[in-house]
Amino acid sequence: MTEFTEELDPRRLARLLYWQGFRVARIAEQLGEKAATVHSWKKRDAWDETKPIERVEFAVEARLIQLVMKDPKEGRDFKEIDLLGRQIERMARVRRYEEPGGHEGDLNPKVANRNKGERKKPVKNEVTDEITEQLRAAFFDELFDYQKHWYRAGEKHRIRNILKSRQIGATYYFAREALLDAVETGRNQIFLSASKAQAHVFKEYIQAYARDVADWELTGDPIVLSNGATLYFLGTNARTAQSYHGNLYFDEYFWTYKFQELRKVASGMAMHKKWRQTYFSTPSSLSHDAYPYWSGELFNKRRKKADRVDIDTSHAALKNGMECPDGQWRHIVTVEDAVAQGCDLFDLNQLRLEYSEPEYENLLMCQFVDDDKSLFGMMMMQRCMVDSWEVWDDFKPFAPKPVGDKPVWIGYDPNGETETGDNAGLAVVLPPDKPGGKHRIVERRQFRGLDYEDQAEQIRQLTTKYNVTHIGIDTTGIGSSVYQLVRKFFPAVVQYQYNPEVKGELVMKAYQLISKGRLEFDAGWVDIAQAFMSIRKTTTASGRHITYMAGRNGTTGHADLAWAVMHALAKAPLETDGPVTGSGSSMMEIY
Repeated sequence: MTEFTEELDPRRLARLLYWQGFRVARIAEQLGEKAATVHSWKKRDAWDETKPIERVEFAVEARLIQLVMKDPKEGRDFKEIDLLGRQIERMARVRRYEEPGGHEGDLNPKVANRNKGERKKPVKNEVTDEITEQLRAAFFDELFDYQKHWYRAGEKHRIRNILKSRQIGATYYFAREALLDAVETGRNQIFLSASKAQAHVFKEYIQAYARDVADWELTGDPIVLSNGATLYFLGTNARTAQSYHGNLYFDEYFWTYKFQELRKVASGMAMHKKWRQTYFSTPSSLSHDAYPYWSGELFNKRRKKADRVDIDTSHAALKNGMECPDGQWRHIVTVEDAVAQGCDLFDLNQLRLEYSEPEYENLLMCQFVDDDKSLFGMMMMQRCMVDSWEVWDDFKPFAPKPVGDKPVWIGYDPNGETETGDNAGLAVVLPPDKPGGKHRIVERRQFRGLDYEDQAEQIRQLTTKYNVTHIGIDTTGIGSSVYQLVRKFFPAVVQYQYNPEVKGELVMKAYQLISKGRLEFDAGWVDIAQAFMSIRKTTTASGRHITYMAGRNGTTGHADLAWAVMHALAKAPLETDGPVTGSGSSMMEIY
């Protein structure tokens, strides 16, 4: 009750405190009154005889009036006013129900209409003024400063191009921005990603936003609102979607295969001046064909020398956002920028422990990778990235058993030492039905902060979801404890004790499959591509042996998902046309 002002009538305040369960003596102490005075109020105003609903009505009335008189109001104040108003309406229905002749229809008006003549058919995805107000209040109440910057830029500029750190809430923000725009203006919204599965992350955010804020259930694919706005969720199949038009949101475009080709189609969807184009992504490689679009090289390519422009794409130039001479508004948001602008989701000191300097610069500080030094280059990994919902006919991601009874292999790279704070990586690989076919990563997970038992339990749960025929675990460090627990329910589990020879065999097996185009995973899973791209060839401390690592001072480096995939692929035979049921080399199996 500390929110009540000191000027509030102490007699009213004492009553509210009493109904909360405070003793009279404590109430008197808090209000600076004599206990006898409070006892007198209690008796004269019949506090104990007041019905429960009346007590709630008094409290709601006091709080509602206080909020109505508050000036200025914040977004959360409007939400609470709306909530309290609905509670008053609910209590009025309870009052009618308690009166003589009251019936169930008083509590639920829908019951009264259930048997009346012809009823109005519910409107699918109906937009109302109340829903619009609730979405708008919640939207502005939850923004970080850099997201406010994006919103203001969207009001002024037709093309926004944003280079960002991982996990700063860009997809989450743009999903909510797009829904609010669709509700308020009736404009179409188009969400484009490297795969349809990734595009549907937008849909999940939108549905959750509508449900949590306005109790509004949005359905359909695409989602069509009652005001005429349509929300499309597209993967690479957008190449055939020439007739779509609306505001365009292109997610993780630096990881899209054949970006230039897809951009022509995508920009055509938002060609009219009333449509807005938004491109945002974490950086990948300087060799990616989206880099010329970011740098301005593509703009200059077919222009006369006199018409070419210089665009400064440094962080210093773009950290506050800038309208560039090619008509794009560019912005760079690093993880450190995000923290400085109110994002409280990160511990920067911990992140510096978790990631090597090259990884920190690439994943979190928006620096592009020069993949000439990477064993698994960008072009090689892009050939593995497919729109799984479109091309994998036998994969049902939402089914209890996504691949039926087909055998799968599981690879696991456990949490690292506590001082380095590694994530744990897990991958499920579906081997080909025939020799020479493609291995498909059908599921990947990352964990942090789980103990040995929890890590082993994550693996055990997958054995009920898939027909698991191989599990490979790195036991060089703490993974040995996970291995011992997994062996209890899967005795055939294989452990890999890392040394230069073992790591060399794992890497070369994966390299052979990837270079021959025999590995596939969903194009939206850019974290797998990033993990493989971070692996580099180096030498051991003695300089006598070649080994592989991801640049951190650990035995295996940070690329947990890549190593997890390699632990699963170790089951594949080295022979391209050999039997798919072959096992990994005995050199890597230490029991």
